[in-house]
Amino acid sequence: MSSTTGTTSAGTTLITNIASLVTNDPSLGDNSPLGLIQDAAVVVDGDRIAWTGDSREAPATDNRVDAGGRAVIPGFVDSHSHLVFAGDRTQEFNARMSGRAYSAGGIRTTVAATRAATDQELERNLTRYLDEALRQGTTTFETKSGYGLTVEDEARALRIAAAHTDEVTYLGAHIVSPDHADDPAAYVALVTGEMLDACAPYARWIDVFCEEGAFDGDQARAILTAGRAKGLHPRIHANQLSYGPGVQLAVELDAASADHCTRLTDADVDALASGGTVATLLPGAEFSTRAAWPDARRLLDAGVTVALSTDCNPGSSFTSSVPFCIALAVRDMGMTPDEALWSATAGGAAALRREDVGRLVPGAYADLTFLDAPSHVHLAYRPGVPLVTAVWRRGVEVAGRGLGTGR
Repeated sequence: MSSTTGTTSAGTTLITNIASLVTNDPSLGDNSPLGLIQDAAVVVDGDRIAWTGDSREAPATDNRVDAGGRAVIPGFVDSHSHLVFAGDRTQEFNARMSGRAYSAGGIRTTVAATRAATDQELERNLTRYLDEALRQGTTTFETKSGYGLTVEDEARALRIAAAHTDEVTYLGAHIVSPDHADDPAAYVALVTGEMLDACAPYARWIDVFCEEGAFDGDQARAILTAGRAKGLHPRIHANQLSYGPGVQLAVELDAASADHCTRLTDADVDALASGGTVATLLPGAEFSTRAAWPDARRLLDAGVTVALSTDCNPGSSFTSSVPFCIALAVRDMGMTPDEALWSATAGGAAALRREDVGRLVPGAYADLTFLDAPSHVHLAYRPGVPLVTAVWRRGVEVAGRGLGTGR
């Protein structure tokens, strides 16, 4: 990185020589949803953005950093992941790639491994994947419980996650616990009672896998309603493997997001377009299960707010790479490069009901991802290439291989 005093110095810092800057403010730059500014500069003051604009109009600052003619985008906002787990499911993936269909039942394998792991092992695993995601430009992430399915194991998963992010989701309703396989009603009672009481202090959100083989619409409604009564806001795994009530239930309950949205009726799309629920698409899951792709074009054309996230988990989407998901969305889901980037930044922020991340505007957190390319389009144009050169989170460089002095 070329800097006069370094990125952690006191005072204001000007980042200049930015080839293209994505602000996600349509009042700026080219007035597109990305608010794209060419030959741009950014001023960082502490952990916040203080100014963005044309480099020729940049104000005086205490420090100066040269971006070397690179593109700068907001840090990715990954609004859906499952990172508190142990073990992996290599054999399941291998079998699936050899012809076996994916189902929700494989989660039980991870439940057994997670229950057997120590707190230290779970936290080590979590931080490993968080660091991996950070190096690829993710500065805000949500993560869930859901691989413990006992009061003690769900609470410890959330406690561990809460030490690393504010966006923590209680997912005791991932599947019916193997301990209650013969009495799903008793498990729903546990999830909405003792387990919820133990988990609510660590979580912001409550989620449910509303799907064949997991929880039906009535069960999902009961679980989300109970969580809301405890101060947790709903989000839903909806319509991944089959058509079902999940999406419309999400809109009815004002869930922040309905996640997957792979199999949708016209009524589902209309509900999303008329409500405040974000459709979070998770192409890593379709890639890893050889399932049909979500139709992002259909949703966007209907006026639905779309987020794009990794669904990083050991069973159906073992990737922490938002750039990979952007490339998939552009290639196979009908999104333009601009739409995919917006959905992975501002869209993810909308799915978390946040305005302080996912944008590079005054007052937002100074979360910036520097690309070794002149444009964000290269994320889809050069799939699989490690383009992220440096990552700043809240005004401090936290990852990357350094900017150097120029391109």
